[in-house]
Amino acid sequence: MCPNTASTGRHWDGSPRTPRAPRPLRVADTSPSRLLRCGQSARCRLCGNRVDLYQRTDRRPIALHPAELAVAHIPASCRWHLSCGIAHPYGDGSAWCRIPHDVLCPHRTAPTLLSPSLRALRCQLAVRSRRLVDTGAFHPPAPPLPLPACERSAGSGRPALPVVQLLLGRYLADRPLEEIRCVAQTRRRRRCSRPLLTPDAAAGSWTLLPAGPQRGQLALPAVLMAVYDLGRLPYAEQLRWRTQRCTVHAAAPGAADLALAGWQVFDPLLHAEHIHTRLPHAAASRPQEA
Repeated sequence: MCPNTASTGRHWDGSPRTPRAPRPLRVADTSPSRLLRCGQSARCRLCGNRVDLYQRTDRRPIALHPAELAVAHIPASCRWHLSCGIAHPYGDGSAWCRIPHDVLCPHRTAPTLLSPSLRALRCQLAVRSRRLVDTGAFHPPAPPLPLPACERSAGSGRPALPVVQLLLGRYLADRPLEEIRCVAQTRRRRRCSRPLLTPDAAAGSWTLLPAGPQRGQLALPAVLMAVYDLGRLPYAEQLRWRTQRCTVHAAAPGAADLALAGWQVFDPLLHAEHIHTRLPHAAASRPQEA
């Protein structure tokens, strides 16, 4: 007797099959985080282990260990909890919490006073990282060349990590201006490939501004630094840069994000190596048209 493998549209007990149409992922308009869940996972660039990316209350990204850990084995300063897609420091009163990946990363210096369970978990991640390297699934980054800060540029004298002024604040970009891409999701569920700096959009200008304190930061000696100033643009255009969206997705607020914006709040003490005292000698405010 041969089994009947043809699909009849019914289950084995005769009940009808009800096919379900796939639903695309969407983000609620009231969500404080516009990042989709599928865009919150990544791999550590140092060890290759998986991390979960979340936004903190100050809108800066943080990489958390994917699994929850018991609060009894975690120091109070390393406890984080999630609420509405936002990472908050310290615990929320439960018996479980999340921990930053930097504490467990085997390629970073181990913090002091780690509990035995955290040391064992750190060793497990080290073994997994070595296994990824041996199988060719992960290639650790090469150590950077010891070049001076004035030579770390993208070829034409522009800073490799420029400082941008927008929305009454200064931010450090994670790549050159021409390489900053949109973080929104396209209709094909991929990250948009359009850059933020386009000929059809208003652009800023390079200028020398004092590297003074910003919003309570410590004061530095009076020096001028090269800043890509967007402060004179309309508010909507500055917000487009802050949310890291192209001109197309800036007009479509319903589109979710597949990556976190690569901005860091600029601190003249922490980011002193990115302070340039001269304007780029080829500082075109917008890319040249073909």
